[in-house]
Amino acid sequence: MKIHGFNKLTLLDYPGHMAATVFLGGCNMRCPFCHNASLVTRAASQPTLPAEEVLNTLFRRRHLLEGICITGGEPTLNPGLTDFIRQLKSYDFKVKLDTNGTNPALLKVLVQDGLIDYIAMDIKNSKAKYAPTSGIAGLELDKIEESVDFLLSGLLDYELRTTIVKELHTREDMRSIGEWIAGAKAYYLQSYQASGDIIEPGFNPYPKEELEAFTAILKPYVNRISLRGVD
Repeated sequence: MKIHGFNKLTLLDYPGHMAATVFLGGCNMRCPFCHNASLVTRAASQPTLPAEEVLNTLFRRRHLLEGICITGGEPTLNPGLTDFIRQLKSYDFKVKLDTNGTNPALLKVLVQDGLIDYIAMDIKNSKAKYAPTSGIAGLELDKIEESVDFLLSGLLDYELRTTIVKELHTREDMRSIGEWIAGAKAYYLQSYQASGDIIEPGFNPYPKEELEAFTAILKPYVNRISLRGVD
């Protein structure tokens, strides 16, 4: 289990809970606007933290923390993920998993085994523009669609979310996404934020007014639509 980052306290990463965040490396997408590029393209060369050390720290903080957020990269690529989560659950933590939805089989097992309490899944773009937005030419969407369908079935708490980039997303994309995820419990539009650790530079955020127009387009399709990262 290769842990590349550890935030001991966050009030933002797990909605409604005081939590810690664990960052895993490696990803099967190459979204050009990704702000964790070092965990995606250079994970093997990044420093790591011993899993035992992280677990010991979490055990000591179990009376302070309510949940743990596991993010990346794409966490489901890590073969030690299930055992790590089992250890967290033995400490009575709630567990939130961030994912791109490319491993629906593992998501289903984790949910069926009671190991996950909340899933946050990225919707990169409309189906027609998923490949260029994910950075993977010819990307097949069958597994991603399976993950969306699984979450929409309502077997656990979840959110869907899209990082909105001016150069990649349009109003028509929002309408197409809305039709795809119709009935979703919660959908968040996250304003793109440039960082010093990005895969490709040159992207920009939309102004708040345009993001609000996007939410108006999506409102008829989902139960709750909100903006994140907007002042």
